[in-house]
Amino acid sequence: MKPSLPCTLTILGGILGLFGCSTPAPGLTENGLPPCPDRPNCVTSLDGGPRHKVDPLSYTGDRAAARARMRQIVAAQSGATIVAESDDYLRVEFRTRVLRFVDDVTFWFPPDQPLIHVRSAARVGYSDLGVNRRRVERLRALFAKESPEK
Repeated sequence: MKPSLPCTLTILGGILGLFGCSTPAPGLTENGLPPCPDRPNCVTSLDGGPRHKVDPLSYTGDRAAARARMRQIVAAQSGATIVAESDDYLRVEFRTRVLRFVDDVTFWFPPDQPLIHVRSAARVGYSDLGVNRRRVERLRALFAKESPEK
């Protein structure tokens, strides 16, 4: 009897989960966002080095309005679940459709700068084939498009 595609994908996901590297969900550190692990499945706007570096997002105006706008954009994304938030922090889990892998995206809104620092990382595995970098750049484009000054 030949296994079905969903069964095969479930088995493959379990194998990747067992043998891939797993990372717990990040929170804020005293320096903002935690650094990326030494794997190519993470990007960050803080201390990323060339392999992990993305630019922070910028805004003009009120920090609370920028956070509310980012929250609205993120909430509209497929597979996104907002799991934690505060005045200066937004943490989102993105779940893939087929294998249900979780990527953690954290936004930090420092009180003294009109910037949004971001970290996006896969919890499991080694490489994400650029998924987290593309996600951050897509969210950046949506944030800029919906910016009140544009």
